[in-house]
Amino acid sequence: MTKTYDVIIIGGSYAGLSAGLQLARARRKVLVIDEGLRRNRFASHSHGFITQDGVDPSVIAADARSQLMEYSTVDWVSGRAETVQRNGLTTFGQVLFDVMVEASRYQSRRIILALGVRDVLPEIQGLKERWGKSVFHCPYCHGYELNQGKIGVIAGSALSMHHALMLPDWGPTTLLLNQAFTPDADQLAALAARGVVLERGPVKSITGHADVRLLDGSCLSFEGLFALAPFEITSQIPQQLGLDMEESPLGSIIRTDAMKETSVPGVFACGDAARPMASIALAVADGNLAGVNAHRSLMFGMKSGE
Repeated sequence: MTKTYDVIIIGGSYAGLSAGLQLARARRKVLVIDEGLRRNRFASHSHGFITQDGVDPSVIAADARSQLMEYSTVDWVSGRAETVQRNGLTTFGQVLFDVMVEASRYQSRRIILALGVRDVLPEIQGLKERWGKSVFHCPYCHGYELNQGKIGVIAGSALSMHHALMLPDWGPTTLLLNQAFTPDADQLAALAARGVVLERGPVKSITGHADVRLLDGSCLSFEGLFALAPFEITSQIPQQLGLDMEESPLGSIIRTDAMKETSVPGVFACGDAARPMASIALAVADGNLAGVNAHRSLMFGMKSGE
């Protein structure tokens, strides 16, 4: 017999854990399905989250899971949720969703998608190995620890102007254009006003800690590097459910309303797959909101199509 939950949460990282905690404390039956691929698994320290500044992000996630699993109404399945379907059946006036994990089927009255995303890294030799260690995407998460040393920004598109104009607050900044775009006069003036140095030569590789080797053989050494990597949602569940999407500067995200409900009644979304800005603190807040409002919908009904 298939077990029916009040809410199934797909994704057991920070947003999913936070959503689960709100529902568990409301004594609702919750299933968390997680395949164990946190976006920030490459980083050894997390910053900017109060009470957890400098803590290993894996420790934050492990502690959160341990606390969540203290609630007797919560179950956990380690695996990848392959499909989610609205099956048309109802129980006590509630639409049911079917979730498949390999050959196992689970049902719920509500779904929270905390899917997370995958960063699509630039194809530069040596960058992947240093991602989250000496090559970063978020100045607020990693800029302070560079101790005002030299910072390089590897351009991927004109969006890298955003990084280049921000980072001088954390250290002397060089924008490595890497043939990604050509700044116009206004952009050059803005960079000059912030004291950003331009390097126009193509990047060949990254070696050492954060040494950039250019195609002409020269080498520039930095305390840390930043790159704006596009991201993608690796799951097909948003497409299976027919969710409305929207484009953020770096990738497509799930569209939600202010209550974190998607375009499909009964399906909520939170975390990196449902917001353009990413950090542990933002994911936790987003998950909190999704969990609370999924609970409210169980009490008072969905916005439509119950």
